[in-house]
Amino acid sequence: MDFSSKLLEQAVDQMSQLPGIGKRTALRLVLHLLKQPEDQTAQLSKSLMDLRNNIKLCQNCFNISDTELCEICANPARVSEIVCVVEDIRDVMAIENTGQYRGHYHVLGGKISPMDGVGPSQLTIRQLMEKVSAGKVEEIIFALSSTLEGDTTNFYIFKQLEGTNVKTSTIARGISVGDELEYADEVTLGRSITNRIPFENSLKS
Repeated sequence: MDFSSKLLEQAVDQMSQLPGIGKRTALRLVLHLLKQPEDQTAQLSKSLMDLRNNIKLCQNCFNISDTELCEICANPARVSEIVCVVEDIRDVMAIENTGQYRGHYHVLGGKISPMDGVGPSQLTIRQLMEKVSAGKVEEIIFALSSTLEGDTTNFYIFKQLEGTNVKTSTIARGISVGDELEYADEVTLGRSITNRIPFENSLKS
């Protein structure tokens, strides 16, 4: 792709580094921004810098937050003894959109994947075990995507919980095997949370 401007080329190169954005789409977005009022582009730039510099991880659940505790953990109406284990913030948003869950979350920040060099120490599994050791958790709901990596992560945490009194359950398989949680429709995902089953049962299927 030939550019008449080095500045344009640099902007397109940076934009094309975003997931799912190719060079042609990046060019279209950059040209769109050039047509917008300068203050609108400045506001976009400021929002991105504010996000990068000021975003926090919730000290309790590792959800993305503006404050030390996210709105979910800080809400006294939520049931803190039930913890839903998810991969990232997109899964928190997907489950929250169902309106069917009133507990807390624990965001792992990924899934165990030896092929990608991701082991348990790269995730927030240790912090989850600390919550359990402190006696703050009565039930853990496994809500990772039903992929090989998700199932491996679920099983690893399940084994870590052996000897504790914590109940373990997993979302019902209304979610197709291999599907990512964030793409499930709200009704199906809501029913999967409501109709969750003991995790041991999922090992037999």
